[in-house]
Amino acid sequence: MFGVAVSEVTPQTLEEWDAEKREYRLVDVRSMPEMQRGVLPGAELLPLHLIPLRKDELAGDTPVVIYCQTGARSGQACAFLAQQGITNVHNLVGGIVGWARAGKPIVAPN
Repeated sequence: MFGVAVSEVTPQTLEEWDAEKREYRLVDVRSMPEMQRGVLPGAELLPLHLIPLRKDELAGDTPVVIYCQTGARSGQACAFLAQQGITNVHNLVGGIVGWARAGKPIVAPN
């Protein structure tokens, strides 16, 4: 679908990472109006159109989990980053919709 293999994680995987105190960055690539409706706890806000400009900030050893509304745009972001050689990125399956359906919390953006 994205032209390159995109690593995916589920809400349950993130719950396990949190329980293990595993370090990762959580990045919301939705638009500002979408983000105003709520975000995942601890998420950094980085709208999709800024990913090419700020891609170097996402490189490094710390895993980056990217999400959007349903997982399509975040999958595109992951594929783009992989094409740029930034491979420690993961798409959140189902996006914030899947997160909410799994009964996980959504909070107001900072």
